[in-house]
Amino acid sequence: MGRSRLTPEREGELFNAVLELLREVGYDALTMDAVAARTRSSKATLYRQWQGKPELVARALRHCKPVSTADVDTGSLRGDFAELVRRADNAGQVEKDAALMRGLGMAIHGNPELHQALHEVLLDPEVTGLNAMLQRAIDRGEIAAGCPALQFAPHMLVGALIAQQLIEDRGADAAFLSAYLDAVVFPALGV
Repeated sequence: MGRSRLTPEREGELFNAVLELLREVGYDALTMDAVAARTRSSKATLYRQWQGKPELVARALRHCKPVSTADVDTGSLRGDFAELVRRADNAGQVEKDAALMRGLGMAIHGNPELHQALHEVLLDPEVTGLNAMLQRAIDRGEIAAGCPALQFAPHMLVGALIAQQLIEDRGADAAFLSAYLDAVVFPALGV
């Protein structure tokens, strides 16, 4: 589909507005009409840029994500994770993003298009970055290549974010994430 390119600034404004609306009304109540009104754009413009609400939401989440696993390489696995936690904490996004993802988690169950868009745009790149981070740790000898916990690293990390809210009714902040890495993830990986 031929689409005219938005400026990065305008695209950023649109993505921020989508996330604001998402936090206000949730995924199911979010409409392209509401996004168009909030951003003073036409629905036609939105549909030219993105195929629909699932892709728009997924791209907004990806764009506004302050930390990416692909951007971190400190030379050690502990350093990489510490840097990810530091960046997320500095951006003040850990708790806000966790709440947003919990809300989207519910919407995913009834919307296969959203599930696919979130996987393609958000989850798959992060898992790929995490796997590259873990592979570097294997190459440096920090993790044994046959470590059975390797395949569960994404599950452990996502699970921490979800479980903290469910069990203690509070988001996973930097202190919790650091303690969780030290007590659960690193021992599981043999680091």
